[in-house]
Amino acid sequence: MRPMPYTRQALHESRRFGVRPVPPLRPLAWLAMGWRDLWRCPLPSLLQGLGLALIGSLILTLARDRFWLLAGAFSGFLLVAPILATGFYALSHALELGRRPDLGTVAQAWWPRNGQLVKFGLLLALAGTGWVLVSAALITAYAPGHISTPADFLRRVVLAPEGYLFEVWLALGALLAAPVFASTVVAVPLLMEQRMRVLAAVFASWRVVMEHPAPIALWAFLIMALTLLGMATFMLGLVLVLPLLGHASWHAYRDLVRRPQGEH
Repeated sequence: MRPMPYTRQALHESRRFGVRPVPPLRPLAWLAMGWRDLWRCPLPSLLQGLGLALIGSLILTLARDRFWLLAGAFSGFLLVAPILATGFYALSHALELGRRPDLGTVAQAWWPRNGQLVKFGLLLALAGTGWVLVSAALITAYAPGHISTPADFLRRVVLAPEGYLFEVWLALGALLAAPVFASTVVAVPLLMEQRMRVLAAVFASWRVVMEHPAPIALWAFLIMALTLLGMATFMLGLVLVLPLLGHASWHAYRDLVRRPQGEH
C-alpha cells in the first residue's frame, strides 16, 4: 500500500535532517551539558522548574486519596513533559547563540512562529488524558477493592495473589509511552527551531531512535529514574530535575540531529 501524499511529503521533509552517530554512554554527557546550562541561567530555569513542580504538587493534592487516579495522572504528566520543556530548550538555544537568556526568552518560546508546536502539544495532551482515563478505568474496574492510597495500590494491584491487573496496567502504559517517547526525543526542539510539519518531526525522531537504540534506551532510563527521584522528594526535587532534563534534552537534539547543509 502506497503512503498518502501528506505522509510522503512528511517523510521527504524529515529526510532533510541527518542523524549523527553517538556512543552508547553519550546521554551522560547530555546531562553534564544540561547541568552547565542550568547554572548559566539559574533564575529562569529554576522558576520554570518550580512552576512544573507546583503542577505536580497540585495533581498530588487533588488526587491524594484517589491513588487509582494519581497513578495514571503522574504517568500522563510524563507524556506531556516534552512540550512543557519548551522554555528550557529556548534558554539553551539562546546560550548557544551567545545571548543572555531571561524570563522573556521563556515567554517568547510559548508564542511559536506557527501552529505546529501548538498542534503537537495538543496531541500530547490528548495522549496523556487518554492514558489517565484508561488507567483509572482499568484499576477501578478490576482491582479487588477500593484503591485510595499507595499502600492499597501495592497490596491490591502490584502484589495481588490472583490475576494480572498490574501486568496488564504496565503493558498498556508501555504500549502508549514507548511510541510517544520515540516521537518526542527530538521532535519538539525541531518544531521550535524549524518550520516543518508535526509528522515530519515525528518521523525524524523515530529515525533517531531506530539508529541509536542503545543510547536512547539509556536516555529513557535516566529520564525516568531522575523524575521518580524528584517525585520521591514530595516534588521538591523536580525543581532541579526538570530544568536539568530540559536543558539536557536540547543538547541531545543538537548531538543527534544534523541540520541541512547551509543551516547553522
